[in-house]
Amino acid sequence: MNSMNYRIRSPWQFRLGTIAMLLFAAQQEQLAAQTPAPSSQIVFPLPKLAIPAQSSQPAQADQDDKDKPKHKTPEEKAETAAPATSNDRLFFALPNFLSVEGADQIPPLTTKQKFAVVTRSSFDYIQIPWYAFLAGISQAQNSEPGYGQGAAGYGKRFGAAAADGTIENYWTSAILPSVFHQDPRFYQLGKGGFFHRTFYAMSRIVVTRTDSGGSQFNVSEIFGSAIAAGISTYSYHPHADKTLSNAASVWGSQIGYDTVTIVLKEFWPDIRRKITHKRSEPVTP
Repeated sequence: MNSMNYRIRSPWQFRLGTIAMLLFAAQQEQLAAQTPAPSSQIVFPLPKLAIPAQSSQPAQADQDDKDKPKHKTPEEKAETAAPATSNDRLFFALPNFLSVEGADQIPPLTTKQKFAVVTRSSFDYIQIPWYAFLAGISQAQNSEPGYGQGAAGYGKRFGAAAADGTIENYWTSAILPSVFHQDPRFYQLGKGGFFHRTFYAMSRIVVTRTDSGGSQFNVSEIFGSAIAAGISTYSYHPHADKTLSNAASVWGSQIGYDTVTIVLKEFWPDIRRKITHKRSEPVTP
């Protein structure tokens, strides 16, 4: 019986039980809604990390590197140094740019500088009347008769004089000095007696200074003038004069002319001071 009563209930008892269950479920849902769900993750507080301020040392180091002087090659130093050639002129006219007055230790000339100063000297404005003067003397002496006389002969002599001077300048002061690392400048002695200074100047034809400051046989002058004499004799000079003896004569004439010129360069500062009545400042870089 009891089992039957438990299993089979009356309708009103069933309704009361159902209502009670529904109320209980509603109450549980309300409590669940009000209570936050527990998180399955465990959150640990992170320690505060001190972030160091950005240092300006790298930027300062870069700036210091830029400010530090860079090591330069000897040629770069020579190019950036003050000019190691002069603006002097013999008798206030003829270019004397390769003469150095009162200077012992100056930077060597680079190959670029050697060619630049020779170009400047060879095509200076004063060279036109100078070669015109030499051509006039040759015309008056009727040297190298193959050129003839008159305006045509004078023009040929003028062209030959200009070509001779330009070719020799490049070979003796630019090409061979660059190949053999010789200094094409003339260093004035400026002290001692007349004969002592004259001998010193004449000796510079066979003895010259190297780019490193030593002394050496002047290959540039001796062989450079010989090459220039050979080129001029066997190219544009009259056919009758294209002989070895004439080439040797031209070579000797050029050596003699350069010797007289270098002696004048030695004493020119003294002559200039006498003329201007003032002591000139040494030309140093």
